[in-house]
Amino acid sequence: MLRSVKVRDYMTTNLVVFSPETELFEAIHKLLKNSISGAPVVDGRGNLVGMLSEVDCLKSILSGSYYDYESLGGTVAEYMTVDVDVVGPEEDILAVSERFINNRRRRFPVVEEGKLVGQISRKDVLRAVSDFVAPQRFHQSA
Repeated sequence: MLRSVKVRDYMTTNLVVFSPETELFEAIHKLLKNSISGAPVVDGRGNLVGMLSEVDCLKSILSGSYYDYESLGGTVAEYMTVDVDVVGPEEDILAVSERFINNRRRRFPVVEEGKLVGQISRKDVLRAVSDFVAPQRFHQSA
């Protein structure tokens, strides 16, 4: 049953992360280089302190362009989202699927005891469902 499949089984653990002190344009470069739309922000102890998304970056650029181009930039801490929805590694895939639908998120950081341990995306959940359902369907049709 899919409820037995846990976030821990499908989360990504090799993440691009930023520190709050990372320069904004360095972060934008990393997002583009890695073809990702956002990344967690962690402090020196590995605690999740925020998320930086493409939208956060666009807001900073838009706000800076209203004043003057020399004010563009800053640090990730100035623009990151600090109120972050997280999931635990032992949550089941179906519960996380419901949260994806209800919260309209692309990804959730996975946090255990305050520490970032991974990230789960909608694609990870689809992969879990495919892994669980496809073998059963293949076996039934054989």
